[in-house]
Amino acid sequence: MRPGTRPTKADVARLANVSPATVSYVLNNVKGQTISAQTRAAVQDAAKSLGYRPNLAARNLARGGSGVVLYIVPRISLGELLLEVGSRLTTELARHGVVLSLQFETDDGRNVVDAVADLNPIAVTSVFPLGGAALEAVTAAGIPQIYLGSAQLHAMGELHLSIGRLRVEHLVARGHQRLAFAYAGDETLRPLGDYWLTGLRAAAAELPEIATATVAADGSDAADVVRDWIAAGVTAVCAQSDETAMVVLHGIREAGLRCPQDLAVMGVDAIPLGAVSGPPLTSVGLDAKTIVEVSVAAMMTELGFPSAGEPSSANVAQLIQRAST
Repeated sequence: MRPGTRPTKADVARLANVSPATVSYVLNNVKGQTISAQTRAAVQDAAKSLGYRPNLAARNLARGGSGVVLYIVPRISLGELLLEVGSRLTTELARHGVVLSLQFETDDGRNVVDAVADLNPIAVTSVFPLGGAALEAVTAAGIPQIYLGSAQLHAMGELHLSIGRLRVEHLVARGHQRLAFAYAGDETLRPLGDYWLTGLRAAAAELPEIATATVAADGSDAADVVRDWIAAGVTAVCAQSDETAMVVLHGIREAGLRCPQDLAVMGVDAIPLGAVSGPPLTSVGLDAKTIVEVSVAAMMTELGFPSAGEPSSANVAQLIQRAST
């Protein structure tokens, strides 16, 4: 192999002293082939030594697929996480010969429906589950759906459950038993609120039922919602997002109350503004690098391609404790 050139299947075969066909059988995990453990190890060692990466785009074309994965960016506020995940996925999947196409979710999901029809993607991925017309189109086409908490990303665990435990354990440790959940005022964001609330309820199964309310984005009803929670004995609120948590903080001030003395507040997604809210907001941050590492490994395995291993998801969510709790 000439210096500076990309290693080929033939290079791997020469180094392992096997045929190119055997290299394909081993690296593609082809069923029905009798290949000894020693030969498999020799091929895998040779590929690793040479830095060989199969051209997955060509393989997908040979299989009748496009080599394109759709990444759906939903209409929710999660700081820069969604775009960072998309950016990292673009780079990582390109190394595997797979093209990532970003699709920004619309009210009717038409762009996703059209992309499924026009691009013939080999998979659809997103940070959170799809819904509406987009989900119907992807399901009807039989395309794998890979998102945080899906079966394919079992290494990640069910994100809403792990974050629910983080939030409840933190609040209980600070003496809170009666909790509330604040939904965002935008009805299109309701599915995400339901997702987080399910995790909270699972973690708070031994506590009193979690009270719920929706707060308008402009804070016009926030003070009334806060007063109702106080009257019901609520001492801590978990909000659907950091932005929603800030609306609750506004409601506390408008009601003439104090945070966290009268009502503690906790967000999720840890946007930068949370550090300078009044008071600074306790939240849960999501690590985009870990999400991508786990997602890419799981995606390649789900698509039938060899994976170098399963990265740890231990640091995907982290409690960021500030003055609001």
